[in-house]
Formats: sequence, C-alpha cells, structure tokens
Amino acid sequence: MASTQRVVTGAAVTWTVVGDDYRVSEPVEQYLEYLRSRDCSPNTLKSYARGLALWWTFLEGRAQAWDAIGATELGAFVGQLRRGSVTEDVVSLHERTRVADATVASRARAVMGFYRYHAARGVEVAGRLYETVRARPGSYLPFLEHVARRTGRRSSVVKVRVRAKPMPVLLPDQMVSIRQAEASWDTVSGAWSGELRYRLLWTLLEETGLRLGEALGLRHRDWKTGTGTTAQVEVVYREDHPHGLRAKSGHRRVFIGSELDRLYGDWVWALCEAGADVELDDWDDTYIFCNLHRGRRFAPLRAESVYKHLAARKRDVPGLPPDMTPHWYRHTHATALLLSGVPMHVVSRRLGHADIQTTINTYAHVTEDAELRACADWQKITHAWGSRHEG
Repeated sequence: MASTQRVVTGAAVTWTVVGDDYRVSEPVEQYLEYLRSRDCSPNTLKSYARGLALWWTFLEGRAQAWDAIGATELGAFVGQLRRGSVTEDVVSLHERTRVADATVASRARAVMGFYRYHAARGVEVAGRLYETVRARPGSYLPFLEHVARRTGRRSSVVKVRVRAKPMPVLLPDQMVSIRQAEASWDTVSGAWSGELRYRLLWTLLEETGLRLGEALGLRHRDWKTGTGTTAQVEVVYREDHPHGLRAKSGHRRVFIGSELDRLYGDWVWALCEAGADVELDDWDDTYIFCNLHRGRRFAPLRAESVYKHLAARKRDVPGLPPDMTPHWYRHTHATALLLSGVPMHVVSRRLGHADIQTTINTYAHVTEDAELRACADWQKITHAWGSRHEG
C-alpha cells in the first residue's frame, strides 16, 4: 500500500509518496517537485500527496502501470473514493458512510493534475485523458475567455460533481461573544484581563479576512500603525516560518480601522510587560502572535494551538457553531463586504485571490441572493410596472 512520507530538509518541510516497495514513486515525485517549483505551500503538497498515494494504492492493487490507464480506471477510482476504500472492487451490500464530495473532488483533482503535468511532458496516455473543448457560437464564455482561450480549453474527461453549498458565516453576536470570552477591559484596573492575544487574533481575522496562516505569519514590521494615515497590515510572502506557514497569495496591503490598531498597541504593551522587549534581539523581525504560557516564550504560535484553543472556546461560549473554524472569519468578511455593496473586484483584491474568477465562483451566491431578495415585494414591483404602463 502506498503512503505519504513527510520530508524535512533543514527548515523546509515537504511531502512525497512511497510505494509498497518503500521506494519513492518517481513519476509522482516529478509532479510534486513541479508543484514545489511553483511555491505551493506544504499543506497543498500534503493534500496532493495524499490523493496520489491513494491513486498509487489503487494501481498497485490492480497491478496496473500508471501510464497504461484510461477513463474507465479513473472512473472506478472515483467510485471507490466515494465508498471510502480504494482497495475494494466489490461493492458492499451494507450501507456505509459516503465520503464527502469535496474530499473526493480534492483527491481526484490531484490525480488529474498529475496526468495533466505528464501530458505536457509528452506522455501519450496522459494526453488521452484530456480533450480540447471549444465554445460553440453563441454560447456563454467565462471571464476573459475570448482573450485567453481562442484555441480551446483543455478539459479533463473525468469530472467530479460537488454539490454547491453556501459558505459558512458567523453572526455578529457570535463574533462579539468569542471576543468577550477571550479578554475584556477592566475599567477599575485600566487593563485587559484574559487572553488578549486571541482577542486580537479573532478581531484581525474578522476585520481583514486574512487566512489563519497569513495572520500567524505577520511580524511586527508588517503592522503599519496609523500615524496620521490609515493603519494597515502587509501580507508578505516568506518561506522561513518555523512551522511552514506562508502567504498563499503573495504580497498585499490590507487597511484596518483605528480600534483594531489600538488593540494591537495594547498587545505590544502586554508583550513588553512580559519582557519581550528585553529578551528579543530584533523586535521588528519577531512574530506578532507568539507563545506566552507554553513552549519557548515569544516563539511563533502554531496553527494547531489555535485550533485547540478554539475547540475549548466552542465548549465554553454558548451559541458558537460546533464545526466553526478560523476560516469562517474569512467567509464572513467577504460576505459582509458583498452584502454592503462593495464591488466584487475590490473584495477579490482584499482577500488576495489571484483571479477574480475564484471570488466569483466562491461568493456568487451572496450577490445572487441579494438580487433575488429584491424580488420579494411582488406588489411593489407590479405597482411600478402598472404605473409605467399607464404613463
């Protein structure tokens, strides 16, 4: 059975796939190295490696070469992914819990990306798994399709349909509740009591829509405090984070409000009271979100620690969704901006999407719902219609 293998080289962490003979799968490694050359994050590499390990297990179970397959084998693989086992060809008569469509699509996407890469390298079988699709006259063309796709679009012959569902969002009362549970201002002592670090983190995610990895990767030099100008944080692409975190979308600036800026100032003061200004050699180069109670003091906070802390908060704070994750703040931020009338391209830039089509695909339902709600007052619409007719 093939498996994923974590590989550490110096400070860098990556993943590869090892076959049942305990050797690295060379075709898979070639593709993963291509992804590394494109600066894919370790988490993306891990996800793709998992999908390809399942595919390699599927092939090994059938004693089939990777470059001698077709759409039939890919279809069988997707079917077994849905049933939760890539080693069983026989369909069980007992009902099983089906794997989520999004998980199946993620695994299949890794396999199809693998073959698309090898198709570009001239592997014949890989080329047969894609077809060139040209738009019919009069058919709808996606954004800038007329510029970028004049020769047709390369489309996979195997497609996994994922049922669309609205992105999860947090309600204003829920976000207030978790902030208050983290830390509150004591008017008597004139100081914060509680976990000010996490109050700052949740407020930052709520107001900026940053990914958790982007927030944890912020250094003090990246926070530009407002001194006569609007405060901002700079999201900077770096590859030297001790826990492998990096900005997924490269460099961008995100403007923030004065209250969030003051909260950051209070956190800096709290760090100085804890001795950070004495212990740290280069303040500007240290991470904003750091350890205080466990591990090495002032070392960068791990994403796993944030998830563990959030799990405890969900037990303590009534009304928080049990499946809430830090990424919900990002969806909430985008949804709030779109509902307030902010143009889609502005939201796309603020979120750091490389392509506005990503924003449209993810949040199109928000603007559609807002437009459809305008049709709710049918009497008002027909009255206006009648007035125009009479005129």
